[in-house]
Amino acid sequence: MRKLLNTLHVMTQGAYLHRDGETVSVRVNAEYKLRIPVHTLEGLVCWGQVSCSPPVLALCCEQGVCITFLTEQGRFLARVNGPVSGNVLLRRQQYRMSDGGEAALPLVRSIVTAKIANSRTVLMRAARESADSERQLALREAASRLLWIGLDANRAASIDEARGHEGLAGQIYFSTFDAMIAGEPEAFHFGGRSRRPPLDRVNALLSFVYALLRHDIESALESVGLDPAVGFLHTDRPGRPSLALDMMEELRSSLADRLVLTLINRRQVQSDDFTLQDGGGVLLEEATRKAVVAAWQTRKQEEIEHPFLNERIPLGLVPYTQALLLARHIRGGLDGYPAFLWR
Repeated sequence: MRKLLNTLHVMTQGAYLHRDGETVSVRVNAEYKLRIPVHTLEGLVCWGQVSCSPPVLALCCEQGVCITFLTEQGRFLARVNGPVSGNVLLRRQQYRMSDGGEAALPLVRSIVTAKIANSRTVLMRAARESADSERQLALREAASRLLWIGLDANRAASIDEARGHEGLAGQIYFSTFDAMIAGEPEAFHFGGRSRRPPLDRVNALLSFVYALLRHDIESALESVGLDPAVGFLHTDRPGRPSLALDMMEELRSSLADRLVLTLINRRQVQSDDFTLQDGGGVLLEEATRKAVVAAWQTRKQEEIEHPFLNERIPLGLVPYTQALLLARHIRGGLDGYPAFLWR
Protein backbone atom coordinates (compact mmCIF):
# COMPACT_ATOMS: atom_id res chain seq x y z
CA MET A 1 0.00 0.00 0.00
CA ARG A 2 1.32 3.41 -0.87
CA LYS A 3 2.01 6.10 1.73
CA LEU A 4 -0.31 9.01 2.41
CA LEU A 5 1.41 12.12 1.08
CA ASN A 6 0.56 15.75 1.77
CA THR A 7 -2.05 17.83 -0.01
CA LEU A 8 -0.96 21.47 0.08
CA HIS A 9 -3.89 23.88 0.32
CA VAL A 10 -2.91 27.49 -0.46
CA MET A 11 -5.72 29.75 0.78
CA THR A 12 -4.00 33.11 1.36
CA GLN A 13 -5.32 35.46 -1.29
CA GLY A 14 -2.65 36.93 -3.52
CA ALA A 15 -0.21 34.08 -2.90
CA TYR A 16 2.15 33.16 -5.73
CA LEU A 17 3.72 29.73 -6.20
CA HIS A 18 6.98 29.33 -8.03
CA ARG A 19 9.64 26.69 -8.55
CA ASP A 20 12.84 26.64 -6.54
CA GLY A 21 14.80 23.63 -7.77
CA GLU A 22 12.76 20.58 -6.76
CA THR A 23 10.65 22.51 -4.28
CA VAL A 24 7.46 24.55 -4.47
CA SER A 25 7.80 27.97 -2.83
CA VAL A 26 4.86 30.06 -1.66
CA ARG A 27 5.31 33.82 -1.68
CA VAL A 28 2.88 36.43 -0.39
CA ASN A 29 3.82 39.92 -1.52
CA ALA A 30 7.62 39.86 -1.14
CA GLU A 31 7.73 37.41 1.75
CA TYR A 32 8.36 33.68 1.41
CA LYS A 33 5.92 31.73 3.58
CA LEU A 34 6.74 28.11 2.75
CA ARG A 35 9.03 25.83 0.79
CA ILE A 36 8.06 22.19 0.36
CA PRO A 37 9.80 19.44 -1.66
CA VAL A 38 7.59 18.32 -4.54
CA HIS A 39 8.21 14.62 -3.82
CA THR A 40 6.33 14.97 -0.52
CA LEU A 41 3.19 16.23 -2.27
CA GLU A 42 0.26 14.28 -3.63
CA GLY A 43 -1.83 17.28 -4.58
CA LEU A 44 -1.80 21.06 -4.68
CA VAL A 45 -5.03 23.05 -4.22
CA CYS A 46 -5.20 26.77 -5.02
CA TRP A 47 -8.15 28.61 -3.45
CA GLY A 48 -9.38 31.85 -4.99
CA GLN A 49 -6.79 34.41 -6.07
CA VAL A 50 -3.76 32.12 -5.93
CA SER A 51 -1.50 31.85 -8.97
CA CYS A 52 1.24 29.45 -10.12
CA SER A 53 4.25 30.08 -12.34
CA PRO A 54 4.63 27.95 -15.49
CA PRO A 55 7.72 26.21 -14.03
CA VAL A 56 5.65 25.11 -11.01
CA LEU A 57 3.00 23.72 -13.35
CA ALA A 58 5.68 21.83 -15.27
CA LEU A 59 7.33 20.47 -12.11
CA CYS A 60 4.06 19.19 -10.66
CA CYS A 61 3.00 17.60 -13.94
CA GLU A 62 6.38 15.86 -14.25
CA GLN A 63 6.09 14.51 -10.69
CA GLY A 64 2.45 13.45 -10.97
CA VAL A 65 1.19 16.12 -8.57
CA CYS A 66 -2.32 17.25 -9.49
CA ILE A 67 -2.99 21.01 -9.25
CA THR A 68 -6.60 22.00 -8.60
CA PHE A 69 -8.06 25.51 -8.74
CA LEU A 70 -11.13 26.27 -6.62
CA THR A 71 -13.06 29.39 -5.74
CA GLU A 72 -12.69 30.68 -2.18
CA GLN A 73 -15.83 28.72 -1.22
CA GLY A 74 -14.63 25.48 -2.80
CA ARG A 75 -16.39 25.46 -6.18
CA PHE A 76 -14.30 23.61 -8.76
CA LEU A 77 -12.71 25.71 -11.50
CA ALA A 78 -9.97 23.69 -13.20
CA ARG A 79 -7.42 20.92 -12.78
CA VAL A 80 -3.93 20.61 -14.23
CA ASN A 81 -2.55 17.10 -14.66
CA GLY A 82 0.42 15.50 -16.34
CA PRO A 83 0.09 12.55 -18.73
CA VAL A 84 -2.89 10.28 -18.03
CA SER A 85 -1.86 7.33 -15.86
CA GLY A 86 -3.01 3.78 -16.39
CA ASN A 87 -3.77 2.31 -19.79
CA VAL A 88 -6.42 2.82 -22.41
CA LEU A 89 -7.70 -0.74 -22.04
CA LEU A 90 -8.92 -0.04 -18.49
CA ARG A 91 -10.83 3.05 -19.58
CA ARG A 92 -12.32 1.30 -22.59
CA GLN A 93 -13.61 -1.44 -20.31
CA GLN A 94 -15.00 1.24 -17.97
CA TYR A 95 -16.87 2.80 -20.90
CA ARG A 96 -18.22 -0.58 -22.03
CA MET A 97 -19.49 -1.35 -18.54
CA SER A 98 -21.09 2.08 -18.25
CA ASP A 99 -22.84 1.71 -21.63
CA GLY A 100 -23.80 -1.91 -21.15
CA GLY A 101 -27.24 -1.41 -19.65
CA GLU A 102 -27.63 -3.55 -16.53
CA ALA A 103 -24.06 -4.91 -16.72
CA ALA A 104 -23.15 -2.42 -13.98
CA LEU A 105 -26.08 -3.42 -11.73
CA PRO A 106 -24.00 -5.45 -9.21
CA LEU A 107 -21.57 -2.52 -8.89
CA VAL A 108 -24.41 -0.03 -8.37
CA ARG A 109 -26.02 -2.31 -5.79
CA SER A 110 -22.73 -2.45 -3.88
CA ILE A 111 -22.29 1.34 -3.89
CA VAL A 112 -25.88 2.08 -2.83
CA THR A 113 -25.93 -0.61 -0.14
CA ALA A 114 -22.65 0.70 1.30
CA LYS A 115 -23.95 4.28 1.29
CA ILE A 116 -27.06 3.25 3.21
CA ALA A 117 -25.08 1.09 5.65
CA ASN A 118 -22.59 3.89 6.35
CA SER A 119 -25.39 6.41 6.83
CA ARG A 120 -27.02 4.01 9.29
CA THR A 121 -23.73 3.67 11.19
CA VAL A 122 -23.51 7.46 11.53
CA LEU A 123 -27.07 7.57 12.90
CA MET A 124 -26.46 4.76 15.39
CA ARG A 125 -23.23 6.33 16.61
CA ALA A 126 -24.97 9.67 17.08
CA ALA A 127 -27.77 7.93 19.01
CA ARG A 128 -25.22 6.39 21.38
CA GLU A 129 -23.55 9.76 21.92
CA SER A 130 -26.78 11.71 22.50
CA ALA A 131 -28.07 12.36 26.02
CA ASP A 132 -31.56 13.29 24.73
CA SER A 133 -33.94 10.32 24.80
CA GLU A 134 -36.24 11.80 22.12
CA ARG A 135 -33.33 12.30 19.76
CA GLN A 136 -32.05 8.81 20.47
CA LEU A 137 -35.45 7.37 19.56
CA ALA A 138 -35.69 9.37 16.33
CA LEU A 139 -32.19 8.37 15.26
CA ARG A 140 -32.74 4.69 16.04
CA GLU A 141 -36.05 4.66 14.18
CA ALA A 142 -34.38 6.22 11.14
CA ALA A 143 -31.54 3.71 11.37
CA SER A 144 -34.06 0.87 11.47
CA ARG A 145 -35.76 2.14 8.32
CA LEU A 146 -32.39 2.39 6.58
CA LEU A 147 -31.66 -1.21 7.48
CA TRP A 148 -34.68 -2.43 5.51
CA ILE A 149 -34.06 -0.06 2.61
CA GLY A 150 -30.48 -1.31 2.43
CA LEU A 151 -31.69 -4.90 2.19
CA ASP A 152 -34.06 -3.92 -0.63
CA ALA A 153 -31.27 -2.03 -2.42
CA ASN A 154 -29.06 -5.10 -2.29
CA ARG A 155 -31.80 -6.99 -4.16
CA ALA A 156 -32.64 -4.25 -6.66
CA ALA A 157 -33.65 -5.68 -10.05
CA SER A 158 -32.46 -2.64 -12.01
CA ILE A 159 -30.18 0.38 -11.71
CA ASP A 160 -33.20 2.70 -11.65
CA GLU A 161 -34.65 0.73 -8.74
CA ALA A 162 -31.35 1.01 -6.88
CA ARG A 163 -31.39 4.77 -7.51
CA GLY A 164 -34.87 4.91 -6.01
CA HIS A 165 -33.71 3.18 -2.83
CA GLU A 166 -30.69 5.50 -2.66
CA GLY A 167 -32.91 8.57 -2.95
CA LEU A 168 -35.33 7.37 -0.27
CA ALA A 169 -32.48 6.54 2.10
CA GLY A 170 -30.99 10.00 1.56
CA GLN A 171 -34.30 11.66 2.42
CA ILE A 172 -34.64 9.70 5.67
CA TYR A 173 -31.01 10.31 6.63
CA PHE A 174 -31.11 14.07 6.13
CA SER A 175 -34.56 14.36 7.71
CA THR A 176 -32.96 13.27 11.01
CA PHE A 177 -29.63 15.04 10.54
CA ASP A 178 -30.73 17.87 12.82
CA ALA A 179 -31.11 15.38 15.68
CA MET A 180 -27.37 14.67 15.50
CA ILE A 181 -26.46 18.34 16.10
CA ALA A 182 -25.81 19.27 19.71
CA GLY A 183 -23.88 22.55 19.45
CA GLU A 184 -25.76 25.88 19.26
CA PRO A 185 -29.08 24.33 18.10
CA GLU A 186 -30.56 27.63 16.89
CA ALA A 187 -27.52 28.78 14.91
CA PHE A 188 -26.91 25.31 13.46
CA HIS A 189 -30.46 24.21 12.79
CA PHE A 190 -30.65 21.97 9.74
CA GLY A 191 -33.88 21.85 7.77
CA GLY A 192 -32.69 19.87 4.75
CA ARG A 193 -30.03 19.97 2.05
CA SER A 194 -29.62 23.22 0.11
CA ARG A 195 -26.94 24.07 -2.45
CA ARG A 196 -25.79 26.91 -4.69
CA PRO A 197 -25.95 28.72 -2.36
CA PRO A 198 -26.24 26.83 0.94
CA LEU A 199 -28.97 28.46 2.99
CA ASP A 200 -27.74 27.69 6.51
CA ARG A 201 -24.48 27.12 8.37
CA VAL A 202 -24.71 23.33 8.36
CA ASN A 203 -25.22 23.21 4.60
CA ALA A 204 -22.32 25.62 4.12
CA LEU A 205 -20.06 23.25 6.07
CA LEU A 206 -21.36 20.16 4.30
CA SER A 207 -20.88 21.65 0.84
CA PHE A 208 -17.37 22.82 1.70
CA VAL A 209 -16.24 19.46 3.08
CA TYR A 210 -17.89 17.63 0.17
CA ALA A 211 -15.74 19.75 -2.15
CA LEU A 212 -12.63 18.56 -0.29
CA LEU A 213 -13.76 14.94 -0.52
CA ARG A 214 -14.59 15.27 -4.22
CA HIS A 215 -11.13 16.63 -4.92
CA ASP A 216 -9.47 13.66 -3.20
CA ILE A 217 -11.71 11.14 -4.98
CA GLU A 218 -11.16 12.61 -8.44
CA SER A 219 -7.41 12.61 -7.89
CA ALA A 220 -7.53 8.99 -6.68
CA LEU A 221 -9.55 7.83 -9.69
CA GLU A 222 -7.19 9.52 -12.13
CA SER A 223 -4.15 8.11 -10.35
CA VAL A 224 -5.30 4.52 -11.04
CA GLY A 225 -6.24 5.26 -14.65
CA LEU A 226 -10.04 5.59 -14.40
CA ASP A 227 -12.08 8.37 -15.98
CA PRO A 228 -13.83 10.36 -13.20
CA ALA A 229 -16.47 11.59 -15.69
CA VAL A 230 -17.94 8.18 -16.58
CA GLY A 231 -20.00 6.70 -13.77
CA PHE A 232 -22.54 3.97 -13.15
CA LEU A 233 -24.97 5.23 -10.50
CA HIS A 234 -24.88 8.84 -11.73
CA THR A 235 -25.71 9.37 -15.38
CA ASP A 236 -23.33 11.17 -17.72
CA ARG A 237 -23.64 14.92 -17.94
CA PRO A 238 -21.21 17.43 -19.45
CA GLY A 239 -18.88 18.79 -16.79
CA ARG A 240 -20.02 16.34 -14.10
CA PRO A 241 -17.54 13.83 -12.60
CA SER A 242 -20.10 11.04 -12.42
CA LEU A 243 -17.74 8.29 -11.23
CA ALA A 244 -16.35 10.57 -8.50
CA LEU A 245 -19.92 11.27 -7.37
CA ASP A 246 -20.59 7.51 -7.34
CA MET A 247 -17.71 6.95 -4.95
CA MET A 248 -18.70 9.96 -2.86
CA GLU A 249 -22.01 8.27 -2.09
CA GLU A 250 -20.33 5.45 -0.19
CA LEU A 251 -17.79 7.71 1.57
CA ARG A 252 -19.51 11.01 2.34
CA SER A 253 -21.33 10.04 5.54
CA SER A 254 -18.34 8.41 7.24
CA LEU A 255 -15.60 10.77 6.03
CA ALA A 256 -17.36 14.11 5.55
CA ASP A 257 -20.58 14.16 7.60
CA ARG A 258 -18.89 12.89 10.75
CA LEU A 259 -16.29 15.63 10.49
CA VAL A 260 -18.97 18.32 10.12
CA LEU A 261 -20.86 16.97 13.14
CA THR A 262 -17.66 16.88 15.18
CA LEU A 263 -16.78 20.48 14.30
CA ILE A 264 -20.26 21.67 15.34
CA ASN A 265 -20.79 19.52 18.41
CA ARG A 266 -17.34 20.22 19.84
CA ARG A 267 -17.89 23.92 19.12
CA GLN A 268 -14.81 24.11 16.92
CA VAL A 269 -16.92 26.34 14.67
CA GLN A 270 -19.16 29.08 16.03
CA SER A 271 -22.17 30.91 14.65
CA ASP A 272 -20.12 34.04 13.91
CA ASP A 273 -17.65 32.07 11.75
CA PHE A 274 -20.00 32.52 8.79
CA THR A 275 -21.14 35.35 6.53
CA LEU A 276 -24.88 35.72 5.92
CA GLN A 277 -25.58 37.14 2.46
CA ASP A 278 -28.49 39.37 1.50
CA GLY A 279 -29.94 36.73 -0.82
CA GLY A 280 -30.08 34.15 1.97
CA GLY A 281 -26.84 32.33 1.19
CA VAL A 282 -24.35 31.43 3.91
CA LEU A 283 -20.59 31.43 3.34
CA LEU A 284 -17.65 30.41 5.52
CA GLU A 285 -15.28 33.14 6.68
CA GLU A 286 -11.68 32.87 5.45
CA ALA A 287 -10.37 31.84 8.87
CA THR A 288 -13.13 29.23 9.14
CA ARG A 289 -12.24 27.74 5.76
CA LYS A 290 -8.63 27.39 6.85
CA ALA A 291 -9.67 25.77 10.14
CA VAL A 292 -11.94 23.29 8.36
CA VAL A 293 -9.20 22.36 5.86
CA ALA A 294 -6.78 21.84 8.78
CA ALA A 295 -9.35 19.59 10.51
CA TRP A 296 -9.86 17.67 7.27
CA GLN A 297 -6.13 17.10 6.89
CA THR A 298 -5.90 15.93 10.50
CA ARG A 299 -8.82 13.53 10.06
CA LYS A 300 -7.13 12.02 7.02
CA GLN A 301 -4.24 10.96 9.28
CA GLU A 302 -6.51 8.82 11.50
CA GLU A 303 -6.01 5.11 10.98
CA ILE A 304 -8.72 2.51 10.46
CA GLU A 305 -8.76 -1.16 9.57
CA HIS A 306 -9.94 -1.49 5.99
CA PRO A 307 -12.87 -3.96 5.97
CA PHE A 308 -11.77 -5.73 2.76
CA LEU A 309 -7.97 -5.57 2.96
CA ASN A 310 -7.91 -6.26 6.72
CA GLU A 311 -4.99 -3.92 7.26
CA ARG A 312 -4.69 -0.55 8.94
CA ILE A 313 -4.52 2.46 6.65
CA PRO A 314 -4.99 6.23 7.13
CA LEU A 315 -8.48 7.51 6.33
CA GLY A 316 -6.90 9.72 3.69
CA LEU A 317 -5.97 6.62 1.67
CA VAL A 318 -9.53 5.27 1.56
CA PRO A 319 -10.41 7.05 -1.73
CA TYR A 320 -7.24 5.71 -3.37
CA THR A 321 -7.83 2.22 -1.99
CA GLN A 322 -11.42 2.15 -3.26
CA ALA A 323 -10.33 3.50 -6.65
CA LEU A 324 -7.73 0.74 -6.87
CA LEU A 325 -10.27 -1.95 -5.97
CA LEU A 326 -12.73 -0.53 -8.49
CA ALA A 327 -10.09 -0.59 -11.23
CA ARG A 328 -9.28 -4.21 -10.41
CA HIS A 329 -12.96 -5.12 -10.59
CA ILE A 330 -13.40 -3.40 -13.95
CA ARG A 331 -10.31 -5.17 -15.32
CA GLY A 332 -11.77 -8.51 -14.15
CA GLY A 333 -9.36 -9.12 -11.28
CA LEU A 334 -12.17 -9.07 -8.69
CA ASP A 335 -15.55 -10.74 -9.14
CA GLY A 336 -17.31 -7.85 -7.42
CA TYR A 337 -16.54 -4.36 -6.18
CA PRO A 338 -16.01 -4.34 -2.38
CA ALA A 339 -17.51 -0.99 -1.44
CA PHE A 340 -16.25 0.68 1.74
CA LEU A 341 -18.18 -0.20 4.89
CA TRP A 342 -17.41 1.93 7.93
CA ARG A 343 -17.27 0.13 11.25
